[in-house]
Order: sequence, then C-alpha cells, then structure tokens
Amino acid sequence: MFGTLRLCLVIFAFCGMLYPLVMTGLVQQLMPDQANGSLIRNTEGVVVGSHLIGQSFHSPRYFNGRVSSINYDASASGSNNYGPSNEVMLQRVKNDLSAFLEANPKVKQSEIPGDLLTNSGSGLDPHISPQAAKIQVPRIARERRIDPAKLYALIKAHTEHPLFGIFGESRVEVLALNLELDKLR
Repeated sequence: MFGTLRLCLVIFAFCGMLYPLVMTGLVQQLMPDQANGSLIRNTEGVVVGSHLIGQSFHSPRYFNGRVSSINYDASASGSNNYGPSNEVMLQRVKNDLSAFLEANPKVKQSEIPGDLLTNSGSGLDPHISPQAAKIQVPRIARERRIDPAKLYALIKAHTEHPLFGIFGESRVEVLALNLELDKLR
C-alpha cells in the first residue's frame, strides 16, 4: 500500500510539477514570442493584439477581416454550427453582404470572396485571402486618399504563401496589414 502511495506521489511530482516547469522554462527560452501569445505591439510598444486572434475593424479606413459569430472572444472559441439553410445564418450573411456592398459601392456581389462573409471554424481567424484584401482597396484608397498601387504593394508584402508551396492557402493577417496601413502617408 505504501509503495502505491509513494508511486502516486512520485508521478504527481514529476507529471504535475517538474515536467510542466521544465517545459515552460524551455519554451520561454527557445520560443518566447510564441510562448507569450504571439503578441503584436504598436510603434509605442503597446500590445494591440495577437498574430493568432482576429479583431473587428469597423472604420472604412481599415481592412475588414472575417466575420466572427463570437466577436473574436478567445474564451468562447468556436462558431455556431449553422447549416447553409439555417435562417439565422442566411439573414446574417444577407446583412453582412448589404453592409459590405454599401461600404464598397464599386464591388459587384459576385466578386466578393467567401471569406469576407463566412466564419472560420474557430471564429478567431486573423487572416483573409489576398483577394479579400484587394477587393477593399478602392474604399480604403478613397477614405485615406492613398494611391491604390501603394495599397496593393502593402497587401503583396504582407501575403503569407502556403508552406512549401502546397500546404494551406495564401493569406493576409488583417491586424498587421492595418498597422502598416497607419504608417503610410
């Protein structure tokens, strides 16, 4: 009996305390940025977000990200699981589509990439497709009085390509793009 109790205490000490402490220290040394949440800081050094969690941008002066049913609340990760015929989802998409077309009057409905109207699986995705970024250029150029060519170059510079050219899709991180947008004059 005491042998079993001793074994439980040793396993608890190793698995519950020693191993987590060693791993935490190791990760802090090897990958401090990732271990601390992949935080993004503005030019003053203030944390404004994370590379891992999207944010809402409501001003027409900024690139918009994906829709989030959970309002990018990381504690509520996940999305409602509505099917394509669900009335609530259909109404939300119609409202978002109308709002996007109103803010971007030169865009045709058929040109809008799906990622601007749909949730990601987690509801937290910080990325959009390069097409979703490019379709917003005329609005942002007009609002900021910036040459559209500068905005296209900014999108190109912030486009992440598939890993090894085959895994994943090209994508643009919206927060990083908007922070760089604020630096343009």
